[in-house]
Amino acid sequence: MNPNQTFEWRGRDDAEETGVSTRWHHRVRPADANSQGGVTLIGFGVDEGVRRNAGRTGAALGPLALRGALANLPVLGEPALWDAGDVACADGALETAQAQLGERVAEALARGSLPLVLGGGHEMAWGTFQGIVQKRSDAGNLLVVNLDAHFDLRVAARGNSGTPFRQMHDWCTERGQAFHYRVFGISRFANTQALFDRAHGMGVRYWLDDSLQDANGLRDAQQALATDLARSEAVYLTVCLDVLPGAQAPGV
Repeated sequence: MNPNQTFEWRGRDDAEETGVSTRWHHRVRPADANSQGGVTLIGFGVDEGVRRNAGRTGAALGPLALRGALANLPVLGEPALWDAGDVACADGALETAQAQLGERVAEALARGSLPLVLGGGHEMAWGTFQGIVQKRSDAGNLLVVNLDAHFDLRVAARGNSGTPFRQMHDWCTERGQAFHYRVFGISRFANTQALFDRAHGMGVRYWLDDSLQDANGLRDAQQALATDLARSEAVYLTVCLDVLPGAQAPGV
């Protein structure tokens, strides 16, 4: 699999079936200026942030793999589905790739379409955020919700897959805006004391993975999130696969 290859939407055809048997590969269309509403898929086929963070590369193949998994899903009430293609990273220019991702996210929002970014390393969160704040006039009251085993609040000379939410915090601080960041699934074994201390200092609210393993813990987390959602004008949801058990996401 080549991360630079163009994905071709194709899959199962139930030609002999009666009734509606439409699948995602039948529905998805290339995005353009007239692609109003619905959901716009945007791939971030980039490994550079993971490489800078001394992680295992391979995330650049994520958009192709995810589209492949989506292609045969049945259409069951989904809105219009658009594909805006992939952002790549040439010669290690991560910041350029993140800016390009931000532009595609902003373009989708301008069309009234919900951007759904397929990663790629979690450095895609900083690029996505750039696009949101370009187009959302209410971004000053943006709630960032992350399902993740890591805070991704690292301090580093160059941005990487471990720094995106610290970069968001710095952006908000420079503009005198509040930083509303909630993380569900934090592992006490995957974050140093420095990261816990930084999260506390930034006012980050988080829930440990083991606190979400029973009905009471889930209910408490859901109630807290519902309160935050009610107070927010906009929400950015991002999910890191490493929040899942290893048996479900062995690649991470």
